[in-house]
Amino acid sequence: MIVRPRPSGLGLVFALRGSILPMIATRLAVIVLLSCVVVWLHHIWPVHVGVASVAPFTLLGLGLSIFLGFRNNSCYNRWWEGRQQWGALISTSRSFLRDINALLPEDDPLRRRAAHRIGMFAHALRTQLRGSQTQPAPDWLPAGGWARPVRNRPGLLLSELASEFAERMRAGEISDISYRLFSDHMTTMTSIQGACERLRATPMPFAYSLMLHRTVWLFCLLLPFGMVDILGLGTPLLTLVLAYSFLGLDALGEELEQPFSATPNGLPLDAMVRIIDIAVAETLCDPTPEPLHPQNFVLL
Repeated sequence: MIVRPRPSGLGLVFALRGSILPMIATRLAVIVLLSCVVVWLHHIWPVHVGVASVAPFTLLGLGLSIFLGFRNNSCYNRWWEGRQQWGALISTSRSFLRDINALLPEDDPLRRRAAHRIGMFAHALRTQLRGSQTQPAPDWLPAGGWARPVRNRPGLLLSELASEFAERMRAGEISDISYRLFSDHMTTMTSIQGACERLRATPMPFAYSLMLHRTVWLFCLLLPFGMVDILGLGTPLLTLVLAYSFLGLDALGEELEQPFSATPNGLPLDAMVRIIDIAVAETLCDPTPEPLHPQNFVLL
């Protein structure tokens, strides 16, 4: 996620860190080069290059902006829902840790194991959503990786934890009320996992995205032919500005569509997992790790 102060003045024009411009620079260069070629051809054959009216481009651009706005709103809603789910996971983990700290004796080994499993759940969910381990893991995670490969590592961790709580309840070491309280926390964590998996496994409909990609490219490629009669040598500049707007919105929607990716506009899962690691360490009175900070204005 991009984390930086808002630029002002000329900084808004020349800021590259956090801008979508590096992603679409090659595409913009192709559009500007085509515009220059169109201007040159119009100078040689003014009758054969160009169109008499810009009305079709105006209507196409208006419709395209509406559809791009709708798609970007939908993609942002996916991004924001992912942030809400991880915010809920942080809150639930803190509440779970607080109840474990209050209801289990300080010398009970289950207290430490349960707290570590809560942290392991966050690590496992982050790894499952991103498909890679990017954040340095705390020393209480299994050395050399997990014991055995499973498809649902977060669910397995909660099942193991629920089994331990159930054994303690059957032995009379914790009350059924305490077990129900722990179970409610685990149910909430399972719901969060399911919501995150739904966001990851259900992207925007491919046909809709493909239609928008094609239309954006068609509009940008045809735009110089519609502007050259009116603007002449100024055609490449206007084409660059409009292509930046449409191609930039298209590329930004692609990044927001996958909120758990490690792209600059993805959610900072590493930083949020570190928040849970800090909560685990503070609950167990262990050395507390430092929060993650942005690197070159990017927080992963």
